[in-house]
Amino acid sequence: MSTAKSTASANQAAIAWQWRAFDDLSGADLYEALKLRQAVFVIEQNCIFPDLDGADQESFHLLGWLGHGAQRTLVAYLRCLPAGVKFVECSIGRVVSSPAARGTGIGKQLVEEGLRRTMALFPGQAIRIGAQQRLERFYADFGFVTDSAPYDEDDILHVEMLRPGDAAPVAAAIG
Repeated sequence: MSTAKSTASANQAAIAWQWRAFDDLSGADLYEALKLRQAVFVIEQNCIFPDLDGADQESFHLLGWLGHGAQRTLVAYLRCLPAGVKFVECSIGRVVSSPAARGTGIGKQLVEEGLRRTMALFPGQAIRIGAQQRLERFYADFGFVTDSAPYDEDDILHVEMLRPGDAAPVAAAIG
């Protein structure tokens, strides 16, 4: 599928969201998630880092699909980690959209859906992220507040951001 056609499709079609614990992911779905993470974080961003960090097994995974059956394509992904796995607080990470779907609003939909699911799974808890500094404003629109000085992670500036546990529901935060 061409990039232009993928982008148009992402604008017109509804994303099918799949929320699974690690052990409930099929091998094929896990493969697609890892393939997307590799394509963006390792190849596109030119970062040699241990993407398979041992945290996936403890996480819940949100996959956003376009299409159906054999014709579906993974266009968005993130993982939700319980408190104590990466940070003291629960967290979301590995937030990624496919290059073909960028500019369609899929990133906003992904974070909104991920926050809804995380807040349902861990009600009332604060959520911490390690965000690329260039995306600080994007995450601020979802109620995250910068909570660290910039730091280098894999040659990309990052900041920790925290969304308080008593923050407004997601729709109110971004709408």
